[in-house]
Amino acid sequence: MDLAHALKLALQTGKVRIGVTETLAAANAKQAKLLVVSSTCPDKSLTQKPKFEKIPIYQYPGTAIELGAACGKPFPISALAVVDAGSSAILSLE
Repeated sequence: MDLAHALKLALQTGKVRIGVTETLAAANAKQAKLLVVSSTCPDKSLTQKPKFEKIPIYQYPGTAIELGAACGKPFPISALAVVDAGSSAILSLE
């Protein structure tokens, strides 16, 4: 699967919350189906599996700038939460 394509499709057809604060809010509210966290995410609590035990966490191997570019955004994205995948196959990253 092309990760960049899946991310862009999820952003266009589904519901994705972007940013550390929004990602934490979606995870704490148990709305998120998948968390994508960049390697340079400043909030290390997002990568702690016991905190979000039922939500899969995908460790994006690139930086926040690269994750932003993969999403087609002109700004860095440290973390994002997929609430609804839409027509994307992004949830197969689990």
